[in-house]
Amino acid sequence: MTIHTQPAKIQPAASLVNHFEVLKNLFYQSPYLPISERLALLKQLRERMVALEGELIEAASKDFGYRTAFDTLVGDIVPTMQALAHAIKKLPRWSKPSRRSVGLSLWPSKASVHYQPKGVVGVIAPWNYPIQLAIVPVITAIAAGNRAMLKLSEFTPHTNAILEKLFAGELSQHCQVIQGDSTVAAEFSALPFAHLFFTGSIGVGKLVMAAASHNLTPVTLELGGKSPVIITEHADIKKAAQALLFGKMSNAGQICVAPDYVLVPKSLEQPLIQQLCELYQTHFKQGVEGDNLTSIISDAHYKRLNGYLQQAQALGARIIKPLEQYQEDAQKHRMGLHLVVQVNDDMQLMQEELFGPILPIMSYDTLDEALDYIRQHHHPLALYILGQDKQAQDYIMAQTLSGTVAVNDTLVQVTADDVPFGGVGYSGMGHYHGKEGFLTFSHAKNTFVSSGFNPRVGLLLKQNHFLMKALKWLYIK
Repeated sequence: MTIHTQPAKIQPAASLVNHFEVLKNLFYQSPYLPISERLALLKQLRERMVALEGELIEAASKDFGYRTAFDTLVGDIVPTMQALAHAIKKLPRWSKPSRRSVGLSLWPSKASVHYQPKGVVGVIAPWNYPIQLAIVPVITAIAAGNRAMLKLSEFTPHTNAILEKLFAGELSQHCQVIQGDSTVAAEFSALPFAHLFFTGSIGVGKLVMAAASHNLTPVTLELGGKSPVIITEHADIKKAAQALLFGKMSNAGQICVAPDYVLVPKSLEQPLIQQLCELYQTHFKQGVEGDNLTSIISDAHYKRLNGYLQQAQALGARIIKPLEQYQEDAQKHRMGLHLVVQVNDDMQLMQEELFGPILPIMSYDTLDEALDYIRQHHHPLALYILGQDKQAQDYIMAQTLSGTVAVNDTLVQVTADDVPFGGVGYSGMGHYHGKEGFLTFSHAKNTFVSSGFNPRVGLLLKQNHFLMKALKWLYIK
């Protein structure tokens, strides 16, 4: 199938400023939206999501050339609905002021933290999960009482059209949808937002952060990188292969937390390859002709993946295709699973985030050797541990730093609503999801209250000798 796209709408810079000013004025008119009104907006958004489910699935498939309903439902729509339900349930508790201690020296005053909306929040969404990664940050921003401007990817025009319907009417006063290419994204990043949220590549993330710095706009960057999989000694290799195949083939591997390469004990390398091939032959027996395999988003990305394979092969890598045929379709930019062995760091596929159904496999002699390899590279967004050895699991987690960790599973850790999601270092900055997302889009305001009875002020003014002795006795010893 070929992609039939419509030209992305281009928003002139003046129009972006106008959208921003409208939202800013609306925020100033109501700088603290009551919790009941926020809940009403979230419930309205949930109703519209349900009504537009079929249109969203159809639109996403058009944008990809072909995308399975499973990938859109499970990867986009269900996580969005879960996030809405979680925010609606938890928002009253998240928004309550937090009582804090003042200590003896500030008695009898009281301190608390109040969570206040920041203002107009900017959200820049990617193409790979064009529904979830656009809407979930907006859900969180609205839950925190903010207004939002949402910049959508130019690669998903059909989905964008449905999202514009989603935020029409009353919701447009709380979230303005913006479309356009990289030029529009640059202008968007330069607006003086109260907070800027970006999901995408490391390279573009640097540009977004640089643009935001001119306005001292705080940023949350959800990036990516190369997420490793460690298979431990004595692992159940069939279960490990099942988790790997699901993680690699969902959305054709076009996921920021997809397994990017595998580190496996030498004795398990061949059994793993065999299991992956057998499982692929069972579940994807028609390969690129099957209806359970999502296309690569564009011809350019398809050629990029093929370029990685050709360069790796030229440098000595061996490429294993589980099927003898139905592995590639350049016209429809569809690609089946490619396992790559005998790889090294000179190969592009070991340098760049893959975002496709290519899986490099490296063997190791000792676990420390595998950990050394991971530590010599940038901290990943996700780390996967496949194996039942609890001691090895704990050791790996203690010796590595990553945005998320999943043990004996892949991908699904990011759909847990009550835990934060975010990267570290080159894989990202800041968190969202759940309460941490609410805190990201809120200003935690220190509120200090003294009553009419406050002898401390008089004692401080007089520099009372007794007070000085008491403070030294309490704190300087």
